[in-house]
Amino acid sequence: MRRRTFVRTVGAGGVAGLAGCVGGNGGSDGSGGSDGDTATEADTGSEATTAGTAGSEPPELVVSTYGAFVDAPSTSPGPWLKETFESEFDATLTFATPDSEINYYIERSMRGVDIDADVYVGLNVDMLIRIDERLDDGLFTTLDGVAGQTDVKEGLNFDPDGRIVPYDTSYVSVVYNETMAEDGDYVAPETFDELLDPAFEGDLLTQNPTGSATGKSFLLHTIDAKGPEGYLDYWEELQANDVRVLSDWSTSYNAFLEEEAPMVVSYSTDQVYANREGQDLAKHRIRFLNDEGYAYPEGMSIFEGTDRPELAREFLEFMLRPDVQGEIAQRNVAFPATTTADLPEEFAKYAQAPPEAVTFTYDELRDNVSEWTQAWERQFASK
Repeated sequence: MRRRTFVRTVGAGGVAGLAGCVGGNGGSDGSGGSDGDTATEADTGSEATTAGTAGSEPPELVVSTYGAFVDAPSTSPGPWLKETFESEFDATLTFATPDSEINYYIERSMRGVDIDADVYVGLNVDMLIRIDERLDDGLFTTLDGVAGQTDVKEGLNFDPDGRIVPYDTSYVSVVYNETMAEDGDYVAPETFDELLDPAFEGDLLTQNPTGSATGKSFLLHTIDAKGPEGYLDYWEELQANDVRVLSDWSTSYNAFLEEEAPMVVSYSTDQVYANREGQDLAKHRIRFLNDEGYAYPEGMSIFEGTDRPELAREFLEFMLRPDVQGEIAQRNVAFPATTTADLPEEFAKYAQAPPEAVTFTYDELRDNVSEWTQAWERQFASK
């Protein structure tokens, strides 16, 4: 199916935040939205039309995703993907952005209601665990032999059952303002242990891991560094050193921009956006504690029961093409998932990958993440 001559309007629901800084963590900075069942007008979609005869409407592919993927205040990949896909394939691409993200489809499936989308873009391991805990049969089909799938970087695949293909990844790190020092340049700590030094008292802003994907990634990084037996002791020392835990990424990052503190937990692509906006890069330095960054990949899959399986598969293969991977990375301010992405030299100059990426497996998180997070919450609230 090739070529078409008109473009439909992108359906979207808005979320606040910068592209990449929000888009790189699976939609809003929360853990996947509430359990509500509301959706934007585009979510309801229409019955997909059937192509194949001259003069008939091209088939519609409904791709569900998070709002910032379509209409972040800065840049988003959604509109470019729609225009490019429709220019090459005889199809209409419609984005759906339900307020409650993946929970919208979990609730529909639990009630036996038809799924009104073909593809989901923006899946993360937390969403996958939630799906598998609440649904016996899951939502997505197993993906084998998708063109470009073998080009995905080692370590980014987070679904042991092969239902999800990663399309980008972010690395959670410390971003710091080099200009915030009384004498000379501010130098951020290099290790988790050094972060506890009294010299850095009150210097770090982070996010609540119970409601923020960025904050949860940072918590998990401390668990990886200190072990399940030692991370609560480490956080007790962080609290004693006056770490500030705010509600979400946007709140903490805005506080950082207002120079309320010289360090914030954010993403290692921060300089890409800062450079694009002409900001002082000295105020956007990157620090990988212990020379590590916590990997946060996003993935995509095809809903079971879609009546557009071939077109949905073509869309996934389109998303993994080198040129498309490069565009997604730039517009979402994240790293491509594949080793073959076409990226300009400028992006590579400002997007910093950690010397070592760390993460937990699906099984490790499924069995432990709730307990780890709840234990942190009990301890932090008691102080």
